[in-house]
Amino acid sequence: MIIDKLFESVENKGHVCIGLDTALEYLPVDFKNKFVYEDYALYRFNQQIIDATFDVAACYKVQIAYYEALGLKGLKVYKDTLNYIRSKGGIVIADVKRGDIAKTAEMYAKAHFEGDFESDFITVNPYMGMDSIEPYLPYVKNKEKGLFSLVRTSNSGASDIEYIENKENKKVYDVVGEKLLKIGSGFMGECGYSSLGGVVGCTHIDEGLKMRKDLEKMFFLIPGYGAQGGAAEDVAIYLKNGNGGVVNASRSILLAYKKSEKGDLHFEECAREEAIKMRDAIRAAANK
Repeated sequence: MIIDKLFESVENKGHVCIGLDTALEYLPVDFKNKFVYEDYALYRFNQQIIDATFDVAACYKVQIAYYEALGLKGLKVYKDTLNYIRSKGGIVIADVKRGDIAKTAEMYAKAHFEGDFESDFITVNPYMGMDSIEPYLPYVKNKEKGLFSLVRTSNSGASDIEYIENKENKKVYDVVGEKLLKIGSGFMGECGYSSLGGVVGCTHIDEGLKMRKDLEKMFFLIPGYGAQGGAAEDVAIYLKNGNGGVVNASRSILLAYKKSEKGDLHFEECAREEAIKMRDAIRAAANK
């Protein structure tokens, strides 16, 4: 199953998931000016980041909104970026956060697990109900695909809904996690985790130990590291025996060149150094 491939990648490369949430303004000016078309410059930037970090990144997360904002040209960059990662044997998470029901969800599943936008994992939003997850499951069962479903997010507004308590004094995110864990039990890999994983932000850490225990067989996609304020020590409580999750970082890696003396034209080297620094910090914290 695809979760076994991701588990093995973490074992070999560390926990870093590089977020290619690439805005045009992130590109060094001199680099961008080398190309006639901005969209091709964007693709080449992604490509060089991927090449420079491939041996130190467990996977890549590509946020579709950054490419949708550029229209058809942007979506081609999105497509080409996904294809490039997968052509190298890498694992790609399409961050699309789809959340709808019935035929609409079936079409979303087809769009992102087949054809031009095919990826290995996609992110989904279960807050319309568990039936919004069901149309993706045949791909998980039969097509070596995986899901990362929102459970408890890293944004400050998470408390508006996710922290509401029911009559049993369970928070909404606890109930969602339990339901996802039950569904995911039918898609277990040899590594002991399900191909139905959860998005669990590391910026709210108080209940982290409880979540890791309660969702023992759920592999986590952990946002909130770096630019959002999460540190290696925050992340470590969501891991288990040195695995069990990947940690996403975008701006802190893509824009690492802005804090370096190497200069803008060495942005990919700076990204690699930042990814290695992040990998080593998380490993050290997880092994304490």
